[in-house]
Amino acid sequence: MPVLKKLLGGLPALLLSAAVLSASPALATRNAGARAPAPPAFKPADSLEGNYLAAYIAGAARDTAAAAAFYRETLRGDPRNPEVLERAFVAFLADGAMSEAFRAAERVIARDDQNGLAHLALGVKHLKAKQYVTARNHLARGGRGRAADLTATLLTAWAWAGSGDGKKALEAVDRLKGERAYAVFRDYHAGLIAELVGNKAEAEKRLTAAYEGERNTLRIVDAYARLQARRGQKDTALATYQAFEQVLPRHPIVRDAVESLNANRPLAPIVASPQEGAAEVLYGLGAAGNSQGDELPAIVYLRLALHLNPDHALALVTLADIFERLKQFDRANELFARIPESSPVYGTAEVQIGLNLEQMGKGDEAVAHLEGLLAKRPDDVDVIMALGNVLRSRKRYAEAANIYSKAIEKIGTPDKSHWTLFYYRGSAYERSRQWEKAEADLKKALELVPETQTNGMAQVLNYLAYSWVDQNINIDEAFRMLKRAVELSPRDGMIIDSLGWAYYRMGQYEDAVRELEKAVELKPGDPVINDHLGDAYWKVGRRLEAKFQWQHAKDSNPEPEDLAKILVKLEKGLEEEKAPAAAETDPRDRAELKKNGG
Repeated sequence: MPVLKKLLGGLPALLLSAAVLSASPALATRNAGARAPAPPAFKPADSLEGNYLAAYIAGAARDTAAAAAFYRETLRGDPRNPEVLERAFVAFLADGAMSEAFRAAERVIARDDQNGLAHLALGVKHLKAKQYVTARNHLARGGRGRAADLTATLLTAWAWAGSGDGKKALEAVDRLKGERAYAVFRDYHAGLIAELVGNKAEAEKRLTAAYEGERNTLRIVDAYARLQARRGQKDTALATYQAFEQVLPRHPIVRDAVESLNANRPLAPIVASPQEGAAEVLYGLGAAGNSQGDELPAIVYLRLALHLNPDHALALVTLADIFERLKQFDRANELFARIPESSPVYGTAEVQIGLNLEQMGKGDEAVAHLEGLLAKRPDDVDVIMALGNVLRSRKRYAEAANIYSKAIEKIGTPDKSHWTLFYYRGSAYERSRQWEKAEADLKKALELVPETQTNGMAQVLNYLAYSWVDQNINIDEAFRMLKRAVELSPRDGMIIDSLGWAYYRMGQYEDAVRELEKAVELKPGDPVINDHLGDAYWKVGRRLEAKFQWQHAKDSNPEPEDLAKILVKLEKGLEEEKAPAAAETDPRDRAELKKNGG
């Protein structure tokens, strides 16, 4: 499991609507910590129109810092334009430029008192300032719709808690009705509020209800177990954490809590103030939006959460996850760099910084960063595994295998959570021509990978079976495994390519064409799949189509050694060409590298 995904516990699948975010905003991140790089500088365009167009294009491309910068210039040039104002407001908010966002929100409301996002932003501003009455007034005038009602209701409840009125706070929460996810969210926040205002019985009742409704969500599990521990129920709290370990093993927050319990250290509540409670609302909504791919609402919720609680580690991690998905790895690293050293997720965030440096093309920096971490934390399996992943992605396979071996030595008896270690080491052994060791590791990975992790199961089946086919051994079993892999991941073009190429290597060219055509439909821009389909077309006599596929492969930025072979085929065809060896095309390697993020 990638390090980052270990940090993000599940959240109820709340329906988030972007209806209150009507402008076309830019998305960005700022406020880097001491270890973060300086934000990029942007040169303004020479005209108002140029700045507006640059802002619009940057927003569409999700170049968030640039979008905010160019909307800032556009607003300076046309400060009375309501559309520019609204777009600039949302851009500032998503960028984390909160002072500018709040000033813009005041101006937006002066023109349009029905703008729900502007009222939400100002409600958060006044919650932060402990101006609870003003905050409630803004929240009451927020937008309409399920997401807006949910947000305003829970934030209003925390504003009542800030005013010291626990009864009205709980009454506000209980106005939430409807689907199961709402009930879980309602009980969770009611429990947190009740504990903050000193209503212990209600806190226990509500957090118990939230836990019974959703046992696979990290924050609910953590809040409930902490409550149990403070009630003197240490063994029960440990059992609650252990049950979650079966869902998401070795989560750093759970490990830290269990270590504290075993050392008889007290566990504080998740929320210690109304501001932290309101931040928890916004974090939960942002995390839910992130899990559904709703990037803009998620970023806005998370920015507001971090305004209320700048050290909310999981909000920082979740926002970083969004920027990683947008391939803005420098922005993600800025957020990871803000995580406090006291946080249980600090160590894994440091590892993710190294992995992101590799994604940014800074491989030497990535290796140096991870080697530095390993010097400080020589027994940390996550650090060792990350270093192995970077070495493997840089094709330093023998070194990677040695590093993975160190991790495997550290874990002792492996469990199902360790299947990736054997998978990655097996791939490193295979790529460094140590097949017997590779085969043993791939079989071990197949033994360990849980049936519920269908994508992981498909990747292991694919790699081992393709290797057998390539060596012309265990053919019957290999074909069964490849077909099973395709059943598990029917939309994975690379796995279907493996099945098609296996048919090709066995001389079953019509079957190869059928499968490779499917693979090309699913992943049309992959040069190796196009090259494979061209070869299969040639073998069944479809010569013009073969040359079309080879030309497409040539134009799709193939590896240099593959390009040379494609050029020969375009000139002479395939008659004199031997079937390509696995080391030359190797869809297995592409599949496992993609799985690992290498």
